[in-house]
Amino acid sequence: MATSYDVIVAGVGGMGSATVYELAKRGRRVLGLEKFDIPNDQGSSHGVNRIIRLAYYEHPSYVPLLRRSYELWREIEERVQEKLLFTTGSVDTDTESGEVFRGSLNSCQLHDIPHEVLTAAETNQRFPGYRLPGGHYSLLQPDGGFLLSERCIVAYANAAMGLGAEVHAREAVLGWDATGSGTVRVTTDRGDYEAGSLVITAGAWSEKLIPQLAGRAVPERQVLAWLQPEDPHLFSPDRFPVFNAMFEEGRYYGFPVFGIPGFKIGRYHHLDEQVDADNVQREVTREDEAVLRSAVARYFPAANGNVMSMKTCMFTNSPDEHFIIGALPELPQVSFAAGFSGHGFKFCSVVGEIMADLATRRQTVHDIAMFRPGRF
Repeated sequence: MATSYDVIVAGVGGMGSATVYELAKRGRRVLGLEKFDIPNDQGSSHGVNRIIRLAYYEHPSYVPLLRRSYELWREIEERVQEKLLFTTGSVDTDTESGEVFRGSLNSCQLHDIPHEVLTAAETNQRFPGYRLPGGHYSLLQPDGGFLLSERCIVAYANAAMGLGAEVHAREAVLGWDATGSGTVRVTTDRGDYEAGSLVITAGAWSEKLIPQLAGRAVPERQVLAWLQPEDPHLFSPDRFPVFNAMFEEGRYYGFPVFGIPGFKIGRYHHLDEQVDADNVQREVTREDEAVLRSAVARYFPAANGNVMSMKTCMFTNSPDEHFIIGALPELPQVSFAAGFSGHGFKFCSVVGEIMADLATRRQTVHDIAMFRPGRF
């Protein structure tokens, strides 16, 4: 006989841990299943921290979700009595007509978000760790900062279990199928389980559990580097805002020194390497390092020192780089969240709320029309 639950959540990373917590908070009997450790370094959420920013160039429709996300991050901080969100301010920089600057400015103007517009010279003077090129403009938003991603997952898992949730690590989901009674049966490498609803938040493994996502939630290899600054004080959290920057070499993102003794930087779509989630090159190469140093040397030269650490993780990209959130049309008891395209972690808290809504009520109060799976 399969053990029975109200909801099973497949994948207990950033999105899944928040979902398990939200369901447990509502009094549901919930099981979270994770293929690896909790937390782990196999998916998309390891490497100390992830950026959170309220100014959102990707689309102004994200801003209401971000505002709710901030509220929920503060809620989980209060519950576990641990600081998870650090405010440094955020810089979105590009040429004056570039999409990163114009889009961020547009989202601030539409949603009345406090911000400043700085020239490159003004940015460099205020934050000496930056050396932006002439012609660049920066949108400085004071609420930006970073989340301690691995600690966030631990916080949600602990809080969920404290509310009665059951969480299994190192238990891989092998498959699932709908039963004649309207429930869902999930088979793992350790047993069988049954639930009234199934939520799939499996990150780069989503397409393996939902065939309809093949080609629509595509894993990509990503590399992060931490480099030793010549003057670490220039890159401390109180003197160096997180950034989202469009440069000649591509779009880069970065952080002050925190957790690892180095300035952290990544390049969106690092080498454009689409991968199989179970067969990723984890080893970092000199080519990987060169891609990141090319930008550091020009725009953050005081941080272009020795390597402190380098790590490989994964994006899971949708065709339009917007999220994919919804339920299977023929099986509304099966919902999923995928395709976060390298900018999803900041939304984990609110996505957990959305997925709990879909699992329990088959609808949500949040506007997720832009993320509907059927748009492709």
